Amino acid sequence: MYKDKVDEKIIDYLKENSRESFVDIGKKLKLSESAVRRRVKNLVDSQTIKKFTLELGEENATSAIVLVSVDSATDTSKVSIKLTKLEGVKTVYEITGQYDITTIISAATITEINSSIDALRKIPGVVDTNTVIILKKVI
Repeated sequence: MYKDKVDEKIIDYLKENSRESFVDIGKKLKLSESAVRRRVKNLVDSQTIKKFTLELGEENATSAIVLVSVDSATDTSKVSIKLTKLEGVKTVYEITGQYDITTIISAATITEINSSIDALRKIPGVVDTNTVIILKKVI
């Protein structure tokens, strides 16, 4: 299907917020609600738009605290930097005590958290981890 600039703008608005009403999109583009609805239907029918999705807020995510031990011959700060680049990692702290680093990982499912932890364990210098799943945020 042929897409024009208006279709591209509609797609951009829907990428930003797929719940934005056709009325609001129409106002921005100086189109009627029915014109926007027809264009979106054509985009869906042509499979230019395959599906509408949602992104869950943090309160709907599963989170874990992962305590990490680093090999004494490895620079802890280098491991910390690598951790910040992993999918799902929200926060990294360098700490004192039995473990050297703690990180907070969030994801939609336990399977995704496991994937992040598997990637974390493959970082050179990581020698041990201890993971706890967060059940409920109190404050």
